Amino acid sequence: MQLTLAQIAAATGGRVVGSPATIVDGFANDSRSIAVGECFVAIADQRDGHDFVATAAAAGATAALVARNDDDHDLPLVVVDDPLAALARLATVVRGDRLSGTRVVGVTGSTGKTSTKDLLASALATELRVHANRSSFNNEIGLPVTLLGARDDTEVLVCEMGARVAGNVAALCAVARPEIGVITNIGMAHAEHLGGADGTERVKGELLEALPADGLAGLNADDPVSLRLARRSKAPVATAGRASDATVRIVSATIDGELRCSIRLRTPWGDVESRLGLRGAHQAANAALAATAALHLGVSPAGVAEGLAAARGSSWRMELAHTVDGITILNDAYNANPDSMRAALEAVRDLAVDGRRYAVLGTMRELGADSVAEHRAIGRFAAACGIDHLVVVGDDDEVGGLASGAREAGAAVEQVDDATAALEAVRLRLRAGDALLVKASRAVGLESIALALCAAGADAS
Repeated sequence: MQLTLAQIAAATGGRVVGSPATIVDGFANDSRSIAVGECFVAIADQRDGHDFVATAAAAGATAALVARNDDDHDLPLVVVDDPLAALARLATVVRGDRLSGTRVVGVTGSTGKTSTKDLLASALATELRVHANRSSFNNEIGLPVTLLGARDDTEVLVCEMGARVAGNVAALCAVARPEIGVITNIGMAHAEHLGGADGTERVKGELLEALPADGLAGLNADDPVSLRLARRSKAPVATAGRASDATVRIVSATIDGELRCSIRLRTPWGDVESRLGLRGAHQAANAALAATAALHLGVSPAGVAEGLAAARGSSWRMELAHTVDGITILNDAYNANPDSMRAALEAVRDLAVDGRRYAVLGTMRELGADSVAEHRAIGRFAAACGIDHLVVVGDDDEVGGLASGAREAGAAVEQVDDATAALEAVRLRLRAGDALLVKASRAVGLESIALALCAAGADAS
């Protein structure tokens, strides 16, 4: 949406330097990816955004939201005490004014948030004007940027909501004011910072506490921990999953050799049958939750089926590629936790390939006191999924536990220092007909392995 600097200053209590009539069309905090016409938000995080205002101006930014004026550029500014806090205030004002009639869906959970958001946005878009966050823009920066990027005529806004500490989801809800809340599941992701499984449950439940009485809470019918959260919702609860009493029930789900899942859902609005656009058997649960919210918002069963089939995932999540050398690469390297790691290992097990199955795995971060045990369990699970050769990356205790668990279960294991060494290890072994999975927490950077192997050309999807 378009905003003038005068409007931004009025909402944030800021001071305009330059023309108050200057119009911006969107916001971004990364000078490397800013689009022409956007406002650059100078946030001091690992690096100080004020050092990149001139770079943003050269890239096409129309203005900047800053805490100080360094005078090394001629970009119009709105000067505030704290750009991050001002961004949230601006988004809150816009939500109550320009988007007051927009229905907002918040999506959170330990795993599957981004996939569920992608499936839901695609299902809604068949019949409604929809705006959703890009990739995993789900934090205190990404959510306001998403909201401020919506058109004024947006009918439904889909906001993914992440959490690293208690209160994160509640703070995001205060900005977005969701009417519908979807919780995919409760697991171990970020458990170290959230206070273990109990802390994760408390924080994810903040979404339900923010819902109005005439809203809807969508919960995973097959996750007992998620179901416990129902008591925290003033809104009616709808469940989705394989359970016989689920509101939206997965009647059947089959996976093909390319990891595309075909599902049939039985719902109060009518049956939905679709071959999902996202890969992996675990997407059936995500699709059922997405369908629940879309049907509640008035999309027809046919529209939901069409949208689920058309959905395309975000980068480095279950990306399947076939190299010119005949090797199948499953790039799921965006992030990792025990649930998503198991889903990825099951996926490489389900691939229709004639050769051997390889996996390059790294640390799952932020698991807290259970970390080594969780890694050891994943090692055993990798062996059970038929991984012929496992390459583990790193030398910490967690990776050691992963390697030990796999060896104990009979898998061949090779341990290397980093992604570069892992790439060389698999290059020596991979042959036509083989399959390779790469997965770890984001900081490990294993996507570089998939990108390098595909660099000579690949059919990716």
